[in-house]
Amino acid sequence: MTTTPAEPDTSAVEPSFRLGYVPGATPAKWARVWRERLPTERLELVQVEAHDVARALADGAVDAALGRLPVDKDVLHAIALYEEVPVVVASRDHAIAALEEHETVALADLADEVVQHPLDDVLWDEASRPGQQPFERAVSTKDAVAVVAAGVGVLVVPKSLARLHSRKDVVHRELADGPTAPVGLVWPRESDHPLVEEMVGIVRGRTANSSRGRREAGPVEEQSSAKKKSPGGSSDAAASGRGGGAASRASAKRGSGAGARSGARSAAAKRAAQGKRARRQGR
Repeated sequence: MTTTPAEPDTSAVEPSFRLGYVPGATPAKWARVWRERLPTERLELVQVEAHDVARALADGAVDAALGRLPVDKDVLHAIALYEEVPVVVASRDHAIAALEEHETVALADLADEVVQHPLDDVLWDEASRPGQQPFERAVSTKDAVAVVAAGVGVLVVPKSLARLHSRKDVVHRELADGPTAPVGLVWPRESDHPLVEEMVGIVRGRTANSSRGRREAGPVEEQSSAKKKSPGGSSDAAASGRGGGAASRASAKRGSGAGARSGARSAAAKRAAQGKRARRQGR
């Protein structure tokens, strides 16, 4: 009886690098650079809730993440990438909807408004939240947008989250004097993943050979510098030039002297020959 060998389970192949990203963050451009630069290293994108980034990194669920800043710098490295502007989300029946898209709202305009404060809020804590307190906190930003669409208060979120949870029955307008929402690349301080530096280079905009190329070229550059520097501090090329010039001048001088001596001997021989002819003629 023969048995057919089982097909290999390719679904069990581990990715080379897992990049987490919080709702609203857009990792697509960096993922594209990764695929172009490291085609043999599989990148997996994993969405992580903003409040869960530190745990996901600690557990190894992701190797690095595009997360909300600030973070605990005793535990995580962080590179700030950009800051999002805050916007006010309101129902289409709200007075804010009457503003043009380029017009802004001020914090003072929210003083008498019920401002929703979902449990996953990334802008405010309980003490700093503007406006009036809602009767009940929504579980998520998505739920808070639904409450606002029903005409109960307004919501302040980073612009990317307003776009992510956009609906036809709500609008958003920029909050002119509200807090910004910084986003950065974060990863564990104790990480020893060999590809972390590749991701750091990508988000920082390094070229493909800017870091690795410099490391490879280092010894060559040092060797070149050693060749250029003479023990006295001047370059060998310059010393060679000066030595070559002196040698040339010495050679020319020697040649000139030899030529002069040769010319003198020729003149003396010529005068001797003329004297001989004159003596013969006199006889």
